[in-house]
Amino acid sequence: MDQPRPLLEHLEELRQRLLRSLIALGIGTGVGLLIADRAIDVLAAPVGGRAGLVSVDVTESIAAYMRVALLSGFTLSFPYIVYQILAFIYVGLLPHERRIVLLLVPLATMLFVGGAAFTYFVMMPVAIPFLTNFAGIRTQPRPSTYLTFVVSLMFWLGLSFEMPLVAFALAKARLITARQLLRGWRFAVLAIAILAAAITPTVDPVNMSIVMLPLLGLYLLSVLLAALA
Repeated sequence: MDQPRPLLEHLEELRQRLLRSLIALGIGTGVGLLIADRAIDVLAAPVGGRAGLVSVDVTESIAAYMRVALLSGFTLSFPYIVYQILAFIYVGLLPHERRIVLLLVPLATMLFVGGAAFTYFVMMPVAIPFLTNFAGIRTQPRPSTYLTFVVSLMFWLGLSFEMPLVAFALAKARLITARQLLRGWRFAVLAIAILAAAITPTVDPVNMSIVMLPLLGLYLLSVLLAALA
């Protein structure tokens, strides 16, 4: 195992890795600006494309465009950001443990993209018709509110799908065990229900269940990864 280093060296390394992550996010957002136009077409498809959006304020279309570009940039830079986070803890790991952690980078990326894809392909087709026709009143969304809603939903659900890797990291640090996760399943179900209620745009049981089911499956995966840590 590597020799312990002074605290100031750890802080300097942390600063450098945070700076690299911000640079990567900036580059990713720059690329996101180039593809945001196409991304808006995709995100607006559930409401009939851009024709289904009506801008009221002068600047709201620009703000919505930037939000989409930022999400695209974060998604593109996500693997590198995850790598920087994991690389920061390399000092305390043995060589064979470092190889295992490296495998988590593509897994973390797949989980985040999977969460975003789940939002778009599974949740949105159920939530959007319900929201735009609730009580028989047809809604014509604004770009700022609709795209902010979609981007936020995809972002937070994507992060929620990282639950297994968080459990693995905590188990690796000997902060939790698979046995503790199994014993606390009741609290986990309650926490997942609260999280689903916070993420879902409505309080109806259908949309909440759509979010809860994959999160419960990810909790079981968390228990497995904690056992392997």
